Amino acid sequence: MVDFSLYAAFLVAALALCLTPGPDMMFIVAMGGRGGPTTGALAAAGVATGALIHAIAAMLGLSALFAALPTLYHVLRWVGAAYLVFLAVKAFRERDTGPADAGAEGGPQAAGPGLPRAFWQGMVTNLLNPKVILFNIAFLPQFVNPQLGHPMVQFMILGVTLVLIGLAVDGTVGLLSGRLAAALRRSRRAARALNVFGGVVFTGLAARLLLAPDGR
Repeated sequence: MVDFSLYAAFLVAALALCLTPGPDMMFIVAMGGRGGPTTGALAAAGVATGALIHAIAAMLGLSALFAALPTLYHVLRWVGAAYLVFLAVKAFRERDTGPADAGAEGGPQAAGPGLPRAFWQGMVTNLLNPKVILFNIAFLPQFVNPQLGHPMVQFMILGVTLVLIGLAVDGTVGLLSGRLAAALRRSRRAARALNVFGGVVFTGLAARLLLAPDGR
């Protein structure tokens, strides 16, 4: 069902892509920094779930339909930016959370979202990024061999593979950033800095989504 030479090339490209710092990775670092290792890992799982939904939509042709309607693209772009600004405001408002309170991660309270919320925020942030839709349209079809038949199955295999590689990389990043943050939160000043860092990251991602040429 897959061209193994194309699949091998896809694995190399996908790994390089997932290891390159991008908006999703920065979001996960910020979430891990605010909430600890489990929060970072769950944010990565949410991002992966959003990426899987995007892959399924692309496989079914919904992404191509969406890309053909520029108005919908820009509406989603603005909604996604507004959501990131909302997360930034929350992070800035929580910057005064100090180390006096005990949190669920075995240390000073992580001022970030609750664990289920971390997952949903990761998923929603990914789903509201129209660039992911365009990426799936441009990237995945390059590794589909129509001569083998079952292009939708090939597309899904590639999509799931990309999601799993991304989850492995981003999950590790979320855990590591969370562990470092847990140690830093013993200092009230560091705890404030971590929340400010999260707010700055969310604000930067919102600006990037809005200010990039054509939003892409």
